[in-house]
Amino acid sequence: MPYLRMNEKDQVAWIMRDYSDELERFYESCTETSRIAISEDFAAGFHAFIKMIKGKRFPILKGHITGPITFTLGLKDNQGRYVYFDEELREIASMLLQAKARWQIDMLKHHAEKVIIFIDEPILSALGGSSYLGVSTEDVSMLISTIVAAIENAGGIAGIHCCGRADWSMVIDSGPEILNFDAYDYLDPLIIYHGAINQLLQRGGYLAWGIVPTSESVNSLDEGQIIKLLKESLEKMYRHIPAELVNSRILLTPSCGTGLRSIEETVKIFQLLMRLKEAMV
Repeated sequence: MPYLRMNEKDQVAWIMRDYSDELERFYESCTETSRIAISEDFAAGFHAFIKMIKGKRFPILKGHITGPITFTLGLKDNQGRYVYFDEELREIASMLLQAKARWQIDMLKHHAEKVIIFIDEPILSALGGSSYLGVSTEDVSMLISTIVAAIENAGGIAGIHCCGRADWSMVIDSGPEILNFDAYDYLDPLIIYHGAINQLLQRGGYLAWGIVPTSESVNSLDEGQIIKLLKESLEKMYRHIPAELVNSRILLTPSCGTGLRSIEETVKIFQLLMRLKEAMV
């Protein structure tokens, strides 16, 4: 990212425009088909995973990138202004993320028939608040749809994840094939958009139900409780969309990333997912 400055000790990053040629060099090197590697220093888990699966082949593997909205509303310049509000830097951020997605697809294609790339957009749940006045729905939709197109053009399947409330109609209209939501805490706000969800499923898309919590709640849940919760959640969706359609376009996931949980809790989360899968067959 041109002009990026980092203080690794304090874990702070910001943009500092100067008179260097960083911007020119970026435009020269980054094209509509560019791949930009993610180094092991900043993605130790990804590189460890690639080493673990060396010589193996899978039907599907999934990678992910930070979404363009979350990225540009999470990074500020030295004046404290979000990168999102600098049109040039916003475009550069999108180009960078597209190149990172293409690189992941290339890496994972060595080991899988199909590759899914999730666009991680937790910031969508905060849009509309006072901190993000001036963020337009049109620009948000365009940024997401641009990333979706880049993933698809590189041979990947685009999914999007938000673990809170969102304007799901806008998200679905942006074109992802998979919509991943927190079904444990935020099912009801999603069902409001059942018309758009029905269109997603009708066109061959999937709902990825983040039904197993990745909070402290997982410690108090057992197999029977989580199966009961899923069935009750599905019944709510069936009131608006035919059960056959919902059940034919379903994926099961944790509600959000499991990275903050202990190893024991993470094992339990995925064991519960396995039990849910068996219960759905």
